[in-house]
Parts: sequence; structure tokens; C-alpha cells
Amino acid sequence: MVLPFKERLQAINPEFETFESLQTLQVNLGNLCNLHCSHCHVDASSSGAEIMGAEVMEQITLFLACHPTLTLDITGGCPEMNPNFRKFIERTGGLTPHRLLRSNLAIMAEPGWKWLPEFCRSHELTIIGSLPCYLEENVDHQRGDGVYQKSIQVLKRLNSLGYGSEVELNLVYNPGGDFVSGKQAELEVAYKEELSARHGIVFNHLFTITNAPIGRFREHLEADGTYTEYLRLLAGRFNPETAGNIMCRTLISVDWLGKVYNCDFNQALMMPVMADDGSEIFISELDERDIRGKKILLSQHCYCCTAGEGSSCTGALVG
Repeated sequence: MVLPFKERLQAINPEFETFESLQTLQVNLGNLCNLHCSHCHVDASSSGAEIMGAEVMEQITLFLACHPTLTLDITGGCPEMNPNFRKFIERTGGLTPHRLLRSNLAIMAEPGWKWLPEFCRSHELTIIGSLPCYLEENVDHQRGDGVYQKSIQVLKRLNSLGYGSEVELNLVYNPGGDFVSGKQAELEVAYKEELSARHGIVFNHLFTITNAPIGRFREHLEADGTYTEYLRLLAGRFNPETAGNIMCRTLISVDWLGKVYNCDFNQALMMPVMADDGSEIFISELDERDIRGKKILLSQHCYCCTAGEGSSCTGALVG
């Protein structure tokens, strides 16, 4: 039996289950994607039909204009494949000091999409690229045949444009199975050494992100009969030092319809932030004052964020 995550958090400090202050607006542009990754928690694929439209993007733009200190974190699916991606980037320019683009990298090597590296550079987007390993076999096993070589090709192109030196380029490591990653600092050193030696590639930081037991990864665990075992592993690696730093205390996630969630995992599970009257909250009506101090919607999947060194969209929570 795994103790409810909420009880573990409350036992440390009841304040840790409440929203503190909005620092990052994470926007999911939809579940359309050129890849079909085994660990994907949003079930993204080439048949994804949940695609954010221009009207919701405009509501987000208006929200950012009223909150000029926020970080804009753009994700998917493959966010670049949203038909309004270019316009969204152009409209949000100058509205926020930091814009992050979460890319699977391989899209930038596909026919019809090779304009992306230059476009991202011209708009000074920080790129957070998924590369679950520095070994080809492991990447292709998790993401599909040929993805590693495409990713390496794109990373070289990004380096040539100044990414990794003049503009921030970060990579993401996801475990290749039902285990918790090793120490982020040690993995970063290994990544930098291997990618430099093998391909002459440089980057700024490596983020380790634990696989959430939801979506496609949960289906894989259940098919293998290891879902409960994995949940026990995460709960057994619960680190109290990570509790106060969980990302849902300072981040709000917005889905393709404009609905607001505590995080992208809750979004995948359709657990939206609710108003006091029980209605769903949309970005067009979001007022940070109404959600500050509001309790976060927690469940067992939250153990993935507090296992080991912790996990968030920007990697480990403790060193």
C-alpha cells in the first residue's frame, strides 16, 4: 500500500500543498506530434487532434501583457507543428523576459520544417530539447528509428547558430524505463563529454525528468504488470527536501482550449483548477489573486516529482 501523496506532503508542511505565486505560464499547444514516444504522458502522435487555436493564443498574449515578469514555457506534443506557432511566437515577443520552447529536436530535420532553427534563433527562444540518452540505440528505442541521427543533425545546426554559447540550449534526459534517474550533475557531465567527443556538440544544462506513471507510460507499465511496483519505487524514493520546490507551486499550465491546470501532468489527467463555485477556470478569466494560497490538486502520480533529487520541467529540485 502506497500512502496518499497528499498525506506525505501535509506531514512535512501543509503550506506545500498550496499555490504560492505565479512565475511560469506553461502553454501546451496541442498533442499533434511527428513522434510516438513510449514515455509520452499526453499520448501525442501524428493523429493528435487537440490543437490550440488562434483565439486561445490571443487570450494568452493578453494575459502575458498584463503579467510582464512571467516565463513563458511552450510545450506540446510538438508545439512547432501547431499551425499558428509562428504567429504565437511573433505576438508574444517582448511580452516576457524568457520564452522556453520544448522541442523533440527531430522535427527541425523533417522536410518542410528546416526553417525552425533560424526562426527560433531570430526570436531568441531558449530551446529545451529532448534527448533521453547520448547513445543512439537507447534514443531510437524510446523515440523511434532514426530519431537520434536527426536530433544530432539539429543540435549541430543549432550550435552553428550560436545555441549553447550565445543563446541557451538545454537538453532533457528521461529514464528509459521504470526507474529514477541518477544524479543530474553527474549525468550532465557525462552528456557533455560524450556529445562533445562523438559529435562536437555543446549545450548549457541537462534536465533530468522522471517518467510520470500516466498516459502512454502507464499503459506500458500496466501491460508489463509493473505499475504498482513503479509507484512503490517512486514513493520509496520520496525526498522531503524536494517538497517545498515542486513546480506546481509557481507554475500554471494551459491546455489547447485555454483551461488552467496545476501542471502538465494534471492536464493529461483532466484535473483542472476549479473556481470556488466548482466551475473550470480559463486563461481569459484567470486572476492570480484568486488562486494564490489555493490548494493544489494532488494525486499518486505526484510522487514522480519528489523521488530522488526531485523532478520538474527544469530538472532536479535539489542538488
